[in-house]
Amino acid sequence: MRRLLVLGAGPAQLGLLEAARARGDVHVIAVDRDPLAVGLPLADERAVLSSEDEQGIDRLARAREVDGIVSPGADWPVGIAARVAERMGLAHPLDGATAAVATSKLRQRERFAAAGVPHARATTDLDAIALPCVVKAVDRQGQRGLGLVTEAAQLESAIAEARAASRGGGVLVEELIVGPEVTVNAVSVDGVFVPLLVTDRVTAEPPAFGVALAHVAPSDAADERSVAAAKAAVESVGISNGPSYTQLRVGADGPVVMEVAARLGGGHDAELVHAATGVDLNALAVAFALGEHPGAPAVECRGGGAIVFLVPPAGELTRVDGVEAATAQAGVEWVRVYRAPGHVFGELRRGADRAGAVLAVGRDRSEALDRATRAAESITFATE
Repeated sequence: MRRLLVLGAGPAQLGLLEAARARGDVHVIAVDRDPLAVGLPLADERAVLSSEDEQGIDRLARAREVDGIVSPGADWPVGIAARVAERMGLAHPLDGATAAVATSKLRQRERFAAAGVPHARATTDLDAIALPCVVKAVDRQGQRGLGLVTEAAQLESAIAEARAASRGGGVLVEELIVGPEVTVNAVSVDGVFVPLLVTDRVTAEPPAFGVALAHVAPSDAADERSVAAAKAAVESVGISNGPSYTQLRVGADGPVVMEVAARLGGGHDAELVHAATGVDLNALAVAFALGEHPGAPAVECRGGGAIVFLVPPAGELTRVDGVEAATAQAGVEWVRVYRAPGHVFGELRRGADRAGAVLAVGRDRSEALDRATRAAESITFATE
């Protein structure tokens, strides 16, 4: 049995943990700072340890003599996995230098500029800011430290929030690109970029309790230019093996790359890829982490697919109803509930406090989205 160390055991890591377990020849060691993390029961060994504790991860990896390390669904531990693997002499899809670029928004933009990749213009010079703009922490993913500034009076507080969220205090200010947000899920095999699925990323604006739409495929907003831009971005970062997750906005002048992640998407993107194309991206990520050399996958179009996230009201969860009925509906691949009664949900923030998700497929994107939404709406979370 080969030993695989998985950094994180939350919702974003569920698909990979399931894929590793399904192989039958992998002994999975999972770490998470949350002792109640939803993915820990899928592991053979569990450690209550932050996936961002590099020294702790290094000690654990050496003590258990692991054969591979992987960080699915989370950016910062991607660098930790690559560096620890490099120090241990383990095969890994990324070297430490590439991982350092992949986990820094600032370094990525330097590579984009050098390679001519269309990307949002950015600055770290806080005296040269044009409004409207977007303020980000340079070393955080998702919505942490992210702020939209439309008036000068908002700028100081947005920068302070981004700086507080940043690990190193770095702040990036970039132009606001107006347009649909799309994601290119891909895998690179020995330097060959293989696009798998392009999805539309849909979120409620403003955020609201209830159903939050997240990913729908195939994309309505993207075209071959989006895939070409993602390919150029991934190659400029230096990713030659393993999965990648590229976020773009389709502006008035075409697609603009926002950022690249050298990992699986954290919103069940790999599971959506599998349902819509037949490519098991989670299994490929496991293979890469163990130093195997999978060939380029064959991609087939199977119609539409949609991931819908479930967002509960604030308060202590007392009961979840409707899961079985939702799972039984036509086209529903699965329903996942992340939290058990007793968990306390805070005030809703974009991308935070999700309680679960639904994956559905259909003949096209519209049918898949309708099925996922109906199933999600039949699930209720009681809180008090």
